[in-house]
Amino acid sequence: MKLKTYNQLDPAYPSSFSSVLDKFFNDSFGAVAKPFNPAVDIAEDEQSYEIHVAVPGVEKKDFNVELNDGKLTISGERKMESEKSGKNFRSVESQYGLFSRSFFLPEDVKSDQIEATYAAGLLKVVIPKREKAILKSAIEVK
Repeated sequence: MKLKTYNQLDPAYPSSFSSVLDKFFNDSFGAVAKPFNPAVDIAEDEQSYEIHVAVPGVEKKDFNVELNDGKLTISGERKMESEKSGKNFRSVESQYGLFSRSFFLPEDVKSDQIEATYAAGLLKVVIPKREKAILKSAIEVK
């Protein structure tokens, strides 16, 4: 007998009959793009913040980077190749579909100088920081 781990939080193993029906009907119509969350790394140095989003196989035109009221949103779509040309996939672990990640930026950024570049499957968003104003004054002792 082979044992299989049961995980109630794992959507692959529904916890109720209703969940089984939802999974059946939602998965039956596979043409709909499902959302996924690409891996994100965030770094900071003295001059800027950097956000690295790992999304191989996406074209530059499929990205949308927006800044709205201090919230940076990176979204897009990773499309599965439509031409199979005789390939029979035994397993597909790559994630495809729509994605969206949002980040609230701190007050010390230069929002008009944000740059995004995409190369080798990595979207790199550089967010420069403003120089800190050092308030210094001499106070006379009376």
